[in-house]
Amino acid sequence: MIEFNGEVVLVTGGSRGIGRAITKFFIQAGARVAVNYRTNAEAAKETLELADTLGGESGAFQADLTSYAEVKDMVTDVVEFFGQLNIVVNNAGIWEESAIENMTPEIWRKTIATNLDSVYNVCNLTTPHLNGSRGDNIVNISSTAGQRGEAMHAHYAASKGGLISLTKSLASELADRGIRVNCVAPGWVETEMSARAFAGEGRKKITGGIPLGRVGEPEEIAAAVGFLASPLASYITGEILNVNGGNVLCG
Repeated sequence: MIEFNGEVVLVTGGSRGIGRAITKFFIQAGARVAVNYRTNAEAAKETLELADTLGGESGAFQADLTSYAEVKDMVTDVVEFFGQLNIVVNNAGIWEESAIENMTPEIWRKTIATNLDSVYNVCNLTTPHLNGSRGDNIVNISSTAGQRGEAMHAHYAASKGGLISLTKSLASELADRGIRVNCVAPGWVETEMSARAFAGEGRKKITGGIPLGRVGEPEEIAAAVGFLASPLASYITGEILNVNGGNVLCG
């Protein structure tokens, strides 16, 4: 059993989907969790209620992660509320379809800002609070799209590919401080964000390309995050852990 007794985990986009599953995992493992959300206060409330039923300590922290000022205030509030910060999970992101010829600068910038700029903001402002001697670390959530590209989602793939490079760079940079930085790259996962792709014949087409024959569950992504954040992965940094049912074999 992986345990994070008393450690404080910040999960961005932690109120639903994969983020909620990650929050649940850490709560069940004894951590205290700061749940970041942008606009859906009701989803954040539901996640805190779930944490409470599991006997865990959590708090909701609203911030638009594309705003450096809002992230700065959020990180200050998290540290003041919990007294420390040990693990950062950069999970927040968007996935919107657009052919390149229809992709306006606004669409491009929205995705890059949400999926990549936000991670810079969070890492820049949380790293000073992390202590490698305690085993503190960062786990980023990328995507198979960042590894092989994705038609009609060039902006998304670019943002997730950038996140992979950022992970490797920070792993090297922060190693001398004992701070590990790793990444989980999910494939297709059963979430609200993917629901439209699974509609009609979509699910059959998608699962037909997955060797394990099904899409993943949010809890399976959360388990991979928990492993990388735990002492079991104490000699792992700069790793991109693929959790995709064999859909992209690039590890």
